[in-house]
Amino acid sequence: MSPRSASVNEELRRRSRERLLQATVELVAERGYEATTLGDIADRAGTARGLVSYYFPGKRQLLQSAVHRLMHLTLEAALEREPRSDDGRERLARAVDAVLGLARERPLLMRTHMAGILQAEGFVQCPEQQRLAALLRDTVERYGSADVDTDYPLLRALLMGAVVAVLLPGAPMPAARLRAELFQRYGLDWELGFPPEAAPPEGMPAAAR
Repeated sequence: MSPRSASVNEELRRRSRERLLQATVELVAERGYEATTLGDIADRAGTARGLVSYYFPGKRQLLQSAVHRLMHLTLEAALEREPRSDDGRERLARAVDAVLGLARERPLLMRTHMAGILQAEGFVQCPEQQRLAALLRDTVERYGSADVDTDYPLLRALLMGAVVAVLLPGAPMPAARLRAELFQRYGLDWELGFPPEAAPPEGMPAAAR
């Protein structure tokens, strides 16, 4: 039996890494961060325990990479959803809706993720975070930004703040209200993106000016 080529080995490593990331998202969403062990993640992914440590320095870094992958895939799907659009305003609206949707649909996972980011290690610079950043930067550029290096971090900060506000224990803000604020800031019509069934919050016109 001939040895596997370098490209085959690279593909196997990529698949193993992605299985670990997917297993992390599933288990933390089901059990919470503290109740999920690296051994649990390896078992769910069907990989050896040692591979977890090979790819990731610790559980917190693994979780951040896993959530950044989920965010990247969710955002990518939203931007490419039919009918596909190259309009910058439509794509920005879809990006806002995709991120707010994750906060609503996966509250435990996203709350755990945000808590980890606020700890000392902050953002994990990983391939998943870089793919997410590239999508958001492209969205800002297509929207018409004249200074992407300034406007991309601002959009990222605003989206992070909106996620925290949706998930704030004891005092959550309605996602529709936060959507309205972001849409007004960027001059986006309420009907763009994936609007909720509810009408725009009182005081906001259906079409932003």
